[in-house]
Amino acid sequence: MRIAWKDLAQSPHGSLVELEGWPLPPAECETASLRYFALADDAICCAGCLPQDAERRVEIFAAEPIHLDGGALSLRGRLLRLPEDDASGWRYQLHDAQAVQQTAIAAGFSRRQAIGAALAFGLSAWQPLPASAAEIDPQPGRRLLAGHLTIDLHSHAGAINGVRRIAERAPYQPVAAPMRAGGMAAICLSVVADSPVTRLDADRRIRPQRNPKQGELYAHTKAGMERALGLVREQKLGIIRSIADLRAASANKPSVIIATEGADFLEGKLERLEAAHRDWHLRHLQLVHYRPNELGDIQTEPAVHGGLTDFGAAVIERCNALGIVVDVAHGTFDLVARAAKVSRTPLILSHTSYRAKPREFSRRINVAHARLIADTGGVIGIWPNQSNFADLPAMTAGMAQLAGLIGIHHVGLGTDMMGMPSGSVLDTYEELPLLATALLQQGLKEEDVLKILGGNYARVFEQSLAG
Repeated sequence: MRIAWKDLAQSPHGSLVELEGWPLPPAECETASLRYFALADDAICCAGCLPQDAERRVEIFAAEPIHLDGGALSLRGRLLRLPEDDASGWRYQLHDAQAVQQTAIAAGFSRRQAIGAALAFGLSAWQPLPASAAEIDPQPGRRLLAGHLTIDLHSHAGAINGVRRIAERAPYQPVAAPMRAGGMAAICLSVVADSPVTRLDADRRIRPQRNPKQGELYAHTKAGMERALGLVREQKLGIIRSIADLRAASANKPSVIIATEGADFLEGKLERLEAAHRDWHLRHLQLVHYRPNELGDIQTEPAVHGGLTDFGAAVIERCNALGIVVDVAHGTFDLVARAAKVSRTPLILSHTSYRAKPREFSRRINVAHARLIADTGGVIGIWPNQSNFADLPAMTAGMAQLAGLIGIHHVGLGTDMMGMPSGSVLDTYEELPLLATALLQQGLKEEDVLKILGGNYARVFEQSLAG
């Protein structure tokens, strides 16, 4: 469908469209063959002519390199609309774009001019980006990760969760082999505590369906822990119980940090936390998940407690004393705000992503929410959710964006491996080198990539266990 620029706002998200405009390549030349560039609604004589109005420019991701000579260009592709408050400054993207027609040549420009114009308009500095993980060279990432401690803040790898999987003792999926292949040293292997009473509804939201029976969630979590520990034994994974264990972990000896997603198994009984620390080797506790529980409120349901409860505060204090990492993922802003005041150790928010103005009941967080975590010295794990990021380059741009807002020491990786119904742009640990390369392509220093992919969480883990 051929559309005019004025029709962009009315065009359906994901629709196939044809659009004519003037290309602006981010290259040190007047002509180039590129897969990533901008298209404007009027002739561009220099980079400074890029329209500031987001309705007059489109970010192009071409299916194949397109030769640009500065002339007008008709493109056909899939139109995506970004949120109006997207911090990148773009409103529209054209994916899988193909050239239909090209006309007369216009004046060229330099890469320096392009970057300067982008910064002037508050846009990301342009650089050619890979269109998919298949086009990222894993070798730079693989070389960087070799011998370094890498950690996933949140994982369900191995197919350990699910009421039926636990009850039927379903076969495990490979974990140790993909970790070795991709250079992942340790994962926070998380047992879901509330799944017997939650369901995925027609709107693709996981919601509580009923109140649990007394003892039900404890029994379920205990069975889930037995399954997780069975995976550890079967695939000869190490269990990280101490700072020394963490420092000894490597991709050649992949290990797990035992975690729970939701502290629902406590059922209001604080003494169960010490037993979980001793018997299950629990070292990472996420307070809430998909039901408002005895500890506090969640992002995806109306608040009922006003944030963190007194019992939730007592659980955090006990975690600090025992040496358990406190994870506030899924918790409301008010829950996190009180948790930050209660905890003596840095907080983790293991899996989310940034958005300037998250929708109601969204799992994403704004900058104020993120800074609550950063101000404790904590770390936020960015997850590769396909509903938030189109591909690995987009995910790494999100990581770099959050690092720019709250500091490089406060960003990590939380894959939610085998835990996302919407799909993942990083669905195996074998792709970790691709992620590392893509982070380097964002312009991050090698030492900063290593902080994001493990170093930052290691610091919080050590501080949590040291008390």
